[in-house]
Amino acid sequence: MGETMSDKDYMLEMCSSKSSWTVVPNGVEDIDIESVGQRIVESGWILRIQTKFCWIFEGDAKLTLYPSGKLLIKTETNEMAHEIAKQHTTEWVGPRD
Repeated sequence: MGETMSDKDYMLEMCSSKSSWTVVPNGVEDIDIESVGQRIVESGWILRIQTKFCWIFEGDAKLTLYPSGKLLIKTETNEMAHEIAKQHTTEWVGPRD
């Protein structure tokens, strides 16, 4: 396994390839992939592939969103992975007022 970091909102784990990170939001079992996917698009990402198993987005990094709430981030920079992980857990899967 790769490097693991955690925050109160999520766990971030580097994949063995060292070019991807997996974000697991704390306390999330599953998500409404339609509404979370829409929030990601509203944040400026481009939806490239949409299936019932995952949605894939492109932008500053490549993102793969799963119905479990997990997000795979393909980027080689630790800083960008953390920024996206925080946005994912606080804005995309987080509560909307």
